[in-house]
Amino acid sequence: MTTLRSLPAPVFIGAEIYRNSTYGGWHPLRIPRVSTAMDLSKALGWLPRSQFRVSPRAKPAALHLWHDPAYVAALVAAEAAGDVSSEIRSRHNLGTPSNPVFPEVYRRPATAAGGSMLAAAILGAGPGVVYHPAGGTHHGLPDRANGFCYLNDPVLAILSLRRAGLRRIAYVDIDAHHCDGVAVAFRGDPETLMLSVHEEKRWPFTGGLDETEAGAAVNLPVPRGLNDSEMTVILEDLILPVVARFAPEAIVLQCGADAVDEDPLSRLALSNNAHWDVVGALAGLTERYLVLGGGGYNPWTVGRLWAGVWATLNGHEIPDHLPAEAQAVQRGLSWAGTKMSRVPAETLFTTLRDAPRPGPVRAEITERVALLRARRLRPQAV
Repeated sequence: MTTLRSLPAPVFIGAEIYRNSTYGGWHPLRIPRVSTAMDLSKALGWLPRSQFRVSPRAKPAALHLWHDPAYVAALVAAEAAGDVSSEIRSRHNLGTPSNPVFPEVYRRPATAAGGSMLAAAILGAGPGVVYHPAGGTHHGLPDRANGFCYLNDPVLAILSLRRAGLRRIAYVDIDAHHCDGVAVAFRGDPETLMLSVHEEKRWPFTGGLDETEAGAAVNLPVPRGLNDSEMTVILEDLILPVVARFAPEAIVLQCGADAVDEDPLSRLALSNNAHWDVVGALAGLTERYLVLGGGGYNPWTVGRLWAGVWATLNGHEIPDHLPAEAQAVQRGLSWAGTKMSRVPAETLFTTLRDAPRPGPVRAEITERVALLRARRLRPQAV
């Protein structure tokens, strides 16, 4: 079994473009996220220069690996003009409330895409672990922006891993929202396993229990209120055995932070411990491991969760109490401007780890896990 200790030191890919770039003062992505994870990691002494790589910005031609050239050109033009025509808005879903035109509307997603493609190049060259919290934009479509995602960096990462000679790729997604864009890309591909755990009856309303994407996908929609105990069952009885059976050459984990209790865009109730458990457990199943970010719309919880992912990948002990420099990072955040503004609990300033959020394991969870497990792990013909 692979251990993180047996691999080269993990690499953190980041960039300063995320620090001051927002989708607009009212948008859920008005908050800093990647920069907060970087700042917390630095404040805790976890991010030496030797482990940090600056994300390159993908050039338009590189994005054509999956995205339609006309769409990429429209994205570049939207940034230059600061607006789009009604025709472009209709054709490419740009300039809408969910996918607004903002000053870095091309540069920001192209930097995220470049980071994931760089991660794939690093892992294609040999075993390792790469963390890219700006990645995880799993809703992007070939020729349309979708669900706050202008480009689909997980798809670009997987295709880049393929170009590097790796074939069997497992993509695991624990964001609160289903990975509809990734499903479009790899439907029917026997060399890609897509396993998604997401909230049922929530946008984009895809990823039903019986949706297998022609055999490539395992979809587990979960009811509101998902707790840590239930996520442990999902991890141990579904995610780990299914991924192990697939025997991937590389694993890509989309670790969206929007399934925690305090997030405004889901009704799930996990603590950040659940995410870190998944991150650590999957590391034992591969020598090439890429961990991406994704959703997360509470500024205090997303930074804490993603900093803890980096700690997990490095084997760092998470302190019971944050030092003053790390507390200053958290206290410097705000969530002003909408009805979702609120004063956070003091523990979001002073700690990194949530209190565990256990609970009863509901029958609908165990029944769905058993169904998917039986479907995916049925004996193979000899």
